[in-house]
Amino acid sequence: MTMEVRAYREDDIAAMVGIWNEVVRGGIAFPQEDELDRESGAAFFGEQTYCGVACEDGQVLGLYILHPNNVGRCGHIANASYAVSSAARGKGIGRMLVQDSLAQGREHGFRVLQFNAVVASNAGARHLYESLGFTQLGTIPGGFRMPDGTYADICPYYHEL
Repeated sequence: MTMEVRAYREDDIAAMVGIWNEVVRGGIAFPQEDELDRESGAAFFGEQTYCGVACEDGQVLGLYILHPNNVGRCGHIANASYAVSSAARGKGIGRMLVQDSLAQGREHGFRVLQFNAVVASNAGARHLYESLGFTQLGTIPGGFRMPDGTYADICPYYHEL
């Protein structure tokens, strides 16, 4: 079995939508509350600067989106989001996706990759980012509304490309 990270293709969209929606439904990592359908997913993924998918034996197990974090004079700073199928977690897919996004960020002319809203309780993601050289910028108290209506801190991170 060989795991690869590559650019997404049209025939990956259904799997990507399923994985994305799984994270959205979980409510503890992505700020989005609305799920994607096939049509909105195709539009959403199509408008990103780059989307990568992690595949094993042709099956999409994870994905990331890469796009500008801002516009104009801050357009050289990228932002990314990552999603891995719950059935495939623990295989190092997240690390592969983040590493690929760093390379794709450089390739697409970005100078920095910034995460705006890493939930403080997402210890796995925070450990991964820090192990790859990301720097935490601080903490925003109560910056993320959890599914139960409570608020969790968020931790912005960045990495020079």
